Amino acid sequence: MRALSRFRPAIITLGTTLLLVSACAKAEDSDTPAASGANASAGAQVAQSAAPGAKSCTLDQFGGTKVDLSTAKIGFSQSEKEANPFRIAETQSIKDEAAKLGIPAANLQTTNANSQFNKQISDVEQMIDSGVQLLVIAPLNSDGWDSVFAKASAKKIPIITIDRKINADSCTDYLTFIGSDFEKQGQRAADKMAAALGNKGSVAILLGAPGNNVTTLRTKGFKDQIAKVAPDIKISFEQTGQFSREEGQKVTEQLLQSNSDINGIYAENDEMALGAEVALKGAGKAKGDVKIVSIDGTKGAVQGIVDGWISAVIESNPRFGPLAFETATKFFNGEPIPEDIIIADREYDEASAKTDLGSAY
Repeated sequence: MRALSRFRPAIITLGTTLLLVSACAKAEDSDTPAASGANASAGAQVAQSAAPGAKSCTLDQFGGTKVDLSTAKIGFSQSEKEANPFRIAETQSIKDEAAKLGIPAANLQTTNANSQFNKQISDVEQMIDSGVQLLVIAPLNSDGWDSVFAKASAKKIPIITIDRKINADSCTDYLTFIGSDFEKQGQRAADKMAAALGNKGSVAILLGAPGNNVTTLRTKGFKDQIAKVAPDIKISFEQTGQFSREEGQKVTEQLLQSNSDINGIYAENDEMALGAEVALKGAGKAKGDVKIVSIDGTKGAVQGIVDGWISAVIESNPRFGPLAFETATKFFNGEPIPEDIIIADREYDEASAKTDLGSAY
């Protein structure tokens, strides 16, 4: 297994989807993306600014051939069932952008692994066998993709991974990763938790599903930042809730039986946070008795802030369609594509949740 490292933001010029460098710098200084105009109101993804000398890949380096996306066969592999608002928005964004670009519906193959990794591998291999010329994959796990890489490499099919990163070599096994800085998300969640608790108390972590870099890095970022900014906050409980609302509720119910004096819950996605909210209500807790901070930016969680049950939400923007297809277009036109395209995510708290609810998904 290749070691996971923190992502280095890489610059890419992708038309109006991206911010100017000066705006990006401002966003990074404040940890809040500086979006404006139509992009901001539509909740479009924006990419962070450059890491000088970052690795990139061109069509010549990759060894493929130019493809016209308007007539190409394209495969999209979704990892989890679309009961989760993040997955619904992610898949719909891919479909909407394909339609916007005039790609025939029959040329876009979509599959859903329903959280079964073996099925996702099989789905992708079948798409390769069927003749797709571009793959966009939302991976369930970060490892175990060797058979897919072998098949795709033999046919020189570029792979764009979104949301979760695969542990592999860019420009060889895959083209690029588009997604958030997950460690930074955890750090920002820790800052919000520290503020909500006044820098002291006992916190539980509802971990995401094991086996992917999202869980690993969101956990690391949170723990490291809590130790740095609020050493009097103790992490007294952590257990996976599988990124599921039902599991989040179940784990929180167990938590409240064994740690009734818990002050805060860090949920590594909104679905688990909403499950925790149900459990808190069932245990007779009042709004604000236990501070909840989560990551995603779903309407349900942002509404939870408005209603007083959730303290803050760090966004993880699932609207990958425009950036994924524009990246592919640039690549097939011979332009260099960064190894990592890191998007800037907003955040929601008591001050912004009501006015920004329309930006949630």
